[in-house]
Amino acid sequence: MNCRFCNTPLSQVFLDLGAAPASNSFLKPEELNSPEAYYPLKLFVCPDCSLVQVEEVKSSTEIFSSEYVYFSSFSRSWLAHAKAYVESTLPRLGLGKDSLVMEIASNDGYLLQYVRAAGVPCLGIEPTASTAKAAREKGVESLEEFFGVALAERLKAEGRQADLIVGNNVLAHVPNINDFVGGLRIALKDGGLVNMEFPHLYRLVESAQFDTVYHEHFSYLSLSSVRRIFAAQGLAVFDVEELPTHGGSLRIHARREGDPKAAETERLHAVLRMEQAAGMLTPAYYQGFQERVERIKAELLGFLAEQTLARKKVAAYGAAAKGNTLLNFCGVKPGQVAFVCDASPHKQGLFLPGSRIPVLHPDAIREQKPDFVLILPWNIKDEIMSQLDCIRQWGGRFVVPIPSPEVI
Repeated sequence: MNCRFCNTPLSQVFLDLGAAPASNSFLKPEELNSPEAYYPLKLFVCPDCSLVQVEEVKSSTEIFSSEYVYFSSFSRSWLAHAKAYVESTLPRLGLGKDSLVMEIASNDGYLLQYVRAAGVPCLGIEPTASTAKAAREKGVESLEEFFGVALAERLKAEGRQADLIVGNNVLAHVPNINDFVGGLRIALKDGGLVNMEFPHLYRLVESAQFDTVYHEHFSYLSLSSVRRIFAAQGLAVFDVEELPTHGGSLRIHARREGDPKAAETERLHAVLRMEQAAGMLTPAYYQGFQERVERIKAELLGFLAEQTLARKKVAAYGAAAKGNTLLNFCGVKPGQVAFVCDASPHKQGLFLPGSRIPVLHPDAIREQKPDFVLILPWNIKDEIMSQLDCIRQWGGRFVVPIPSPEVI
């Protein structure tokens, strides 16, 4: 395997989670007697550019198919995050009816609905038919295509370059990151701005967030590596914000190289210094992570075994991709976690890939009164605990698995 950015041969393994099915390949009831496809889930570190990456074992067209079940709008905290971004960014950039905001991986229109409501023209690029349909129902124009140089050239020829290009949690999801970033430069107007949000690799390592590793995430990003990738395509990353979303994310600000508005900020230099001081540009930083992950696995399985012996019922909340990584790596089965609840009707009635735990409506928590609720999307644990506060009525308690299993 070679690095997807600089083509350097890769040999250093950062994390090996064995084999697992794709995290969003939920099963229908009639598929339970059929075998599932398992793929190696192993992370490598590039010795040259320090990009952390998983091998592409399942194509993006297979992963982001018409049956894709992740809809962004079912998280209230994520909607609030998107709305706050739009309400602060559009006025700051002076965008109006003659502008164009483009979002890559626009999903179900969770963000662009607020752009549209502000009277600013917008365009979503979303390859999954199910979510693009939901966006169009919100009045958001959506192209069902993968983004890259070819699509960017076509949009440019149509006179549809953007004043603002947004991409939330998509940069990690593209197998050809050079083609994707090259497309950003082409699709951007002169003087335009690119904002990309992605989970920060530093937070993954420091907080042992190994469950954010799955086949849909091709790359695991530091500011240092992203800055280098963008520069290779003629884009200057000049500013960065540290965000609490997804356990700790970065929002980068980039413009075309030579843009007078692309003066580097102290915030950018501070994060770069932090990464360098932590040793993220050296192989030693990534050693020993496997042992930390194995310890979390042992602690969680010990907790579940204890509850099984005590005849306590454990349920889970949030049929999230990160939860599937956790459950499959630990080998958890329905006998240990009875069911998982999720607010998305697109997941209810299905079964988790690998573990085959049934996905139910959130009402099942109140009806079945489990003794413990394992919060799989721990990054929004406060939102979930508020929604499920009813479990206190029968003495139920919450369990957060990362950075180590904790009963609350």
